[in-house]
Amino acid sequence: MKKTGLILITLMMVSVLALAGCSGGNGNNSSAGKNNTAGSTNTDAGTNAPTEETKSEEPVTVTLAGWGSSPEEQELLNQTLAEFSKKYPNIKVNYEVIADQYMDVIKTRLIGGEAPDVFYLDAFEAPALIAKDVIEPLDGYVTPEFDVNDFEQPLLDAFKVDGKTYGFPKDFSTLAMFYNKKDFADAGIANPPATWEELQEAAKKLTKREGGKLVRAGFGVAPELPRQMFMAKAFEGLITDQEGKASFASEQALKGLQLVVDMHNVDKSSAEPKEVGAGWGGEMFGQGKASIVFEGNWAIPYLQNNFKTLDYGTAELPTVNGKKGTMAFTVAYVMNKASKQKEAAWTLLSYLTGKEGMKTWTSKGFALPTRKSVAAELGFDKDPVRSALVTGGSYATPWQDGVNLPIINTNFNNQFLDAFLGKTPLKDAMEKAQKTANNEIAAAQ
Repeated sequence: MKKTGLILITLMMVSVLALAGCSGGNGNNSSAGKNNTAGSTNTDAGTNAPTEETKSEEPVTVTLAGWGSSPEEQELLNQTLAEFSKKYPNIKVNYEVIADQYMDVIKTRLIGGEAPDVFYLDAFEAPALIAKDVIEPLDGYVTPEFDVNDFEQPLLDAFKVDGKTYGFPKDFSTLAMFYNKKDFADAGIANPPATWEELQEAAKKLTKREGGKLVRAGFGVAPELPRQMFMAKAFEGLITDQEGKASFASEQALKGLQLVVDMHNVDKSSAEPKEVGAGWGGEMFGQGKASIVFEGNWAIPYLQNNFKTLDYGTAELPTVNGKKGTMAFTVAYVMNKASKQKEAAWTLLSYLTGKEGMKTWTSKGFALPTRKSVAAELGFDKDPVRSALVTGGSYATPWQDGVNLPIINTNFNNQFLDAFLGKTPLKDAMEKAQKTANNEIAAAQ
């Protein structure tokens, strides 16, 4: 889910947003693959075991669509669908990978009445699609056996509107603090910083210059809204107000954002990736050009594959204003409201997001399970690298904030980078961005 990861990145996701994956993310979702088919059997909505009645029913075909992923993730999904096929042989699944312009293709097919029965939906895109009344509410299908309370609540809430649930999250990633253990030891820092104040002090010690040139930032920063939303919220700031307008230039939001800007312009202890010749946070961290970065689950396989000798650890993000915070990048399976096979579609959706299907899909750690019981069963809640990411799921801010977030995100990013680089005072930059965003929102209504 290197989605929300290379937002540069921003999703992931997830790609991940994985996030992967996450991620993604503020991870990236790559797209590749061919159409696959796998079969399965019909059940009463929300149950895991077929009844005698459904065993004798005629075969039903359900279409499933998603974007591509890594070969390893694709193999896991194929395995999950194969297991579904064995359990529900009367439901045939036509699985399609939409390789390019995923959301454009989905929207076009929804308009044309040719959309799949079940498909991926990133939390970032969810509010706008739900508002068009093309996604089926799922609350009426749920039975106690499905165990909705097993999901991390913030991830579940990302797909709720007016109390109705329109999707169940299949995986996610939060942001965790990745830190270089050797750099910490050399600087005499015993533990990863637990508060923003400790982060500021650690980053100063870790920053390295040669001949006046920055060769290693203490803290590597992604200066964009998918990574900074939780900072604005640390002081009760809002990105979007109750009317759906941009509100990130408020005094409260600026308090959190100013902390990020000051580490670059006052402390001179942070940098964004391009300042040190890197493409994203994971790369600058792996290359030793930043001692600390905030990244998601998508960074773990990247670092393992490309920087095999790197000795690093992870921890929860430091508290800001005395509060825990992080971002979450997540993707759900949703049902097409116009589906002609809704019961069978729910059987598939509930299996993929149920405990059994989710365990197979997330078993290798490329994506993290949104169910607490699955994370515990697979040991991710105690994993030395992934536990901080899993723990953050209970209090994370999902990368989702209403139908106007795409407009707000673009305008925020356009101006926040200038503020981060010291070209424009933060207040001026954010007021300009907010005004432009709200003018665009008004024009679109």
